[in-house]
Amino acid sequence: MRLQDKVAIITGAANGLGYEAAVTFTREGAKVALVDFDQSGEQRAQELKDQGADVEFFQVDVANRESVDNMVSQVLDRFGKIDILINNAGITRDGMLTKLSQEDFQKVLDVNLTGVFNCTQAVVPHMISQSYGKIVSTSSVSGVYGNVGQTNYAATKAAVVGMTKTWAKELGRKGINVNAVAPGFIETNMVAAVPEKVIEQMKSIIPLQRLGKPSDIANAYLYLASDEATYVNGTTLHVDGGIMM
Repeated sequence: MRLQDKVAIITGAANGLGYEAAVTFTREGAKVALVDFDQSGEQRAQELKDQGADVEFFQVDVANRESVDNMVSQVLDRFGKIDILINNAGITRDGMLTKLSQEDFQKVLDVNLTGVFNCTQAVVPHMISQSYGKIVSTSSVSGVYGNVGQTNYAATKAAVVGMTKTWAKELGRKGINVNAVAPGFIETNMVAAVPEKVIEQMKSIIPLQRLGKPSDIANAYLYLASDEATYVNGTTLHVDGGIMM
């Protein structure tokens, strides 16, 4: 198995892409800390335990550094090490520039950007001590190409790319690979709320003529977290059906 006995922290793991990643990682032999602010992650973790997976749920506010530090300490107590960090947690608070509130702008920055910084800075010392680590953060095609109504979201996802490249340069010599994944339009609950007409418009501009599946993103996380990607560092892997070529 590709992640046999590796310990992974996956943020935003109560549902959507994060939960799909947890399912994929445990299937490949990883021990997983499911991290989310949403307490439904407790039930998700139990579902995986019932299937024989070695997992634990931790309720965490990634925007709060004390909450993150407590989680990392608990993960180390529970599993003994941290090999992989998947910075998947993220939110949207969309609005056109002229109508976007200061509160909604800041909240997205707090979770999507500060949260990534908090989690990464908290786990890196432990990865450095073992001269091994895989860090994968979730960007978005919105962060690369922009998207109407997503000033805050696009800004955070662009920043994730910049941080990824910076950390790859800083940490590569320490045995740590740092990469990002930029999903396109994926079949999640968030997209399910979009009108069918808009969904069809989305598909029309994607060369593959379909939306992606959560498993497409989970498999990208898996590749970058595995030792198959030991010479991949500082890259942003687009998983978007070729939407912007």
